[in-house]
Amino acid sequence: MRAFVFFRLIFVVLGVVGCALLLPLCVSVFLGETQMTLPFLLPLIFSVIFAAFFFFRGRKRSVKFSVRSVYLFVALTWISISLFGSIPLYASGFFDSYSDALFESVSGFSTTGATILKSVENLPKSLNLWRCEMHWLGGMGIIALTVALLPLLGIDGFQLIKAETTGPEKGKITPKMANTAEVLWILYFAFTVVHALILFFLGMNPIDSIAHAFSSVSTGGFSTRDSSIAYYNSPAIEWTCAIFMFLSGVNFSLYFYLLTKKYVDVRRNSELKAYILLVLVSSVIVSILILAPSGDFFSAFRKAFFQVVSVITSTGYSTADYQLWHPAAQFVLFALFFVGGSSGSTAGGFKVVRWCVLFKHAKNEMLRLLHPHGVFSLRLDGRSGRRDLVGNVAAFAFVYAVLVFVTTFLGTLARLDIFSAFATALSMVGNVGLSFGELGPGASFDFLPSFLKLWYCFAMIAGRLELYNMLIFFLREYWRK
Repeated sequence: MRAFVFFRLIFVVLGVVGCALLLPLCVSVFLGETQMTLPFLLPLIFSVIFAAFFFFRGRKRSVKFSVRSVYLFVALTWISISLFGSIPLYASGFFDSYSDALFESVSGFSTTGATILKSVENLPKSLNLWRCEMHWLGGMGIIALTVALLPLLGIDGFQLIKAETTGPEKGKITPKMANTAEVLWILYFAFTVVHALILFFLGMNPIDSIAHAFSSVSTGGFSTRDSSIAYYNSPAIEWTCAIFMFLSGVNFSLYFYLLTKKYVDVRRNSELKAYILLVLVSSVIVSILILAPSGDFFSAFRKAFFQVVSVITSTGYSTADYQLWHPAAQFVLFALFFVGGSSGSTAGGFKVVRWCVLFKHAKNEMLRLLHPHGVFSLRLDGRSGRRDLVGNVAAFAFVYAVLVFVTTFLGTLARLDIFSAFATALSMVGNVGLSFGELGPGASFDFLPSFLKLWYCFAMIAGRLELYNMLIFFLREYWRK
């Protein structure tokens, strides 16, 4: 594929991201934050100009992506939008170095939620809004948004969105992939609007309500407040954010099935059942462990449910310092770092469906020991014969573990203690944002050396793109003709 095609498509995607700068730009003008006008305006203008030029220049060309080209395009696109998103951050003057601004941008788009900043309340409101909007853009997928908005690009959208979507199984819910992307983004947008309105009526100011809706529905975790959701001291706001985080951790295709009355597909979904069970059981256990002798169980359950959902969906909000909780409660939360949300959701992590596959396969192997001549098939979503998924999940688990261990080793080179390094590695690869130890709740990543920040950037993008999309370039076979 010629270089022009890559430049054309990447600049069109950057143009879509650039248009998103219009919201924080308007906020900066309205609030009189004049120092932020140019950092938002100039990238917006240049991205739109270049996007328009490349879009119309190659409009009549139909593009067919090879397998190699798909992976290269998706990787380059995510690197490009991360670099682009860092421009307003660095130009604002609130970041000490470009590597800090890049880390914040990658953390935003990958919906990780880890931050370099020691205090976000000192930032202009428009800049805080941009941080949270990056979450929202990356949550459902930048490429999916572009394919939905610009079907005239003439590209094979299914292969691109398949490379960007999370989970071991990726398919269409409508005949055309552009329509599928459009449906998912409409649902995503509707969730965001409803969540923002509820937060506004519960007492948040308009900017905070939009920013937190961006973060919750994208399962990102950035906040406009240093103490995150705890700042508002409102059970109603906590429940609202927890519920929307939980809903965003569900495969968005299931909401489409509900709207089209395909209730059987929803009821049979193995991952959804496991996800609900995990959240409820974990919340009850943590509630019991943190319940004071004369305490209120419902208050404890609210705190436990919020933190459990925040971790399993890889959002990263916090309403309490969970490192002060009972050690067993901390263990439950730490175990959820290994789980993640549902495939096809905005949540990160290993994904619940992969654990379902491993559990069912392990059960079949034990049954085979008891009945050597028996025939056992792996049943998922009420259908049998899914042994093809076992190899897929096992390979992914191996690669996931290797990347976590390498990231842990690099963390120890930066003099993090081994537990902090391991927890943070899980957080970066799983896009969780929260961690334990030195980088526990409320901690800033600013003290880390630049080499580790840049590696964490790589780990966050790799985790967001399901690992293979970034690691495949290390294979010699990829570069052979």
